[in-house]
Amino acid sequence: MAVTSSQPVDRQMEAPDEAAKRAALRRTKLVATLALVACVAVFLAARALQPTWPALAYVAAFAEAAAIGGLADWYAVVALFRRPLGLPIPHTAIIPANKDRIADNLGRFIEVNFLAPEPVRAKLAEIDFAQMMADWLADERRSAGLSRFVLRLAPQAIGALENSGLRDFVSNRLTEQIERVQVAPLAADMLSALTADRRHQQLLDELLRMLDGLLNDEDTLAAMRDRIRNELPTLANLFKADAYLLKKIVAAAASLTADVRSDAEHPLRHEFDRFVAGFVDELRTSPDYAARAERLKRDLLARPELRGLAGDFWTSLRAFVEHDIRSHDSILRRHLAASFVEIGRQLARDPQIRSDMNQGFVVALSSFVESQKSGVAAFISDQVKGWDIVQLTRLIELNIGRDLQYIRFNGMIIGGLAGLTLHVAERLIFHN
Repeated sequence: MAVTSSQPVDRQMEAPDEAAKRAALRRTKLVATLALVACVAVFLAARALQPTWPALAYVAAFAEAAAIGGLADWYAVVALFRRPLGLPIPHTAIIPANKDRIADNLGRFIEVNFLAPEPVRAKLAEIDFAQMMADWLADERRSAGLSRFVLRLAPQAIGALENSGLRDFVSNRLTEQIERVQVAPLAADMLSALTADRRHQQLLDELLRMLDGLLNDEDTLAAMRDRIRNELPTLANLFKADAYLLKKIVAAAASLTADVRSDAEHPLRHEFDRFVAGFVDELRTSPDYAARAERLKRDLLARPELRGLAGDFWTSLRAFVEHDIRSHDSILRRHLAASFVEIGRQLARDPQIRSDMNQGFVVALSSFVESQKSGVAAFISDQVKGWDIVQLTRLIELNIGRDLQYIRFNGMIIGGLAGLTLHVAERLIFHN
């Protein structure tokens, strides 16, 4: 129990256990004092009656030595806490006189013996931090609270990122990375993926369907007939050669498209395969295509719309987050809470991940304790030095005073036995 106030403790406000300790200490002191008085009384009575009953000399020797031992131990116990009888005897009131030294030594003792690396790591290893985290996250109410807390900070976090220059940094880095990309080979690789398993034939089918549509469109046919009429001699037009030629062209084209669409191995399809393969290869290796692609890329990157894209992204993201977290049924909050719960459950089911996490916790926390333990020692020392010396003395005496009073009992018994032994030895040696 740490006493930090400098004001005297009101006895009436003591906790029940402190009141019980104080009452027990008073009783023990009273019994020890009465035992000392009894030793003195027995010594005086034995000395007075010794001429009549010489055997009382042994009782007197025991009582005398017991009284001396009791007085010596009383002095030793009192000297720990205060000056005996208020006299300025050197090396008394040991605890009050050495409070600062006791505080420093206590801080160093805790630092060396309780905060040493091995004991700290061993104690931390006993705790399953990952399981505690898993249990905490798996609780839906706690995860919901955590999601609300995280989302309350989201707008400030986005704003801080904007003001920190991260938006411009990301935009510049993204532009730099795009500038390093060789567009033509990348486009060739994408086309290679698209043309795998002849998927490009679907494009040819679409082109053929479009051609069929044009051949059946009246406006298209009229434009083609006008073009043919302009190219033919006037005499041929008199015999409506333009209509005849248009009919033949349309019929031939329709027949060709029908044949190609119905035959997966039509020569035109193979020719289209060779065209696409040649285009992809040329796109990958041609310096001309590469130069054109790079010019197109630089023109695209130079457009102001693209340069403002990052700013628009941050603005839109912030607006969405602020709108969503104000909503009663927030999508982000619901999904974030569900994610936290799922993380907790997955963590609870995977002992290997928990083991790895616990090892990380042990390393991190033990390193933290190691770096801060000198500060802990200084903190403990400063706290003890700041305690009121009267209350500190009372606190120590209240908790260990009864055990110290039993030293007085032991002193009387040991002293009495020693006195009796010396008296017997004297009688045996000197025969008196």
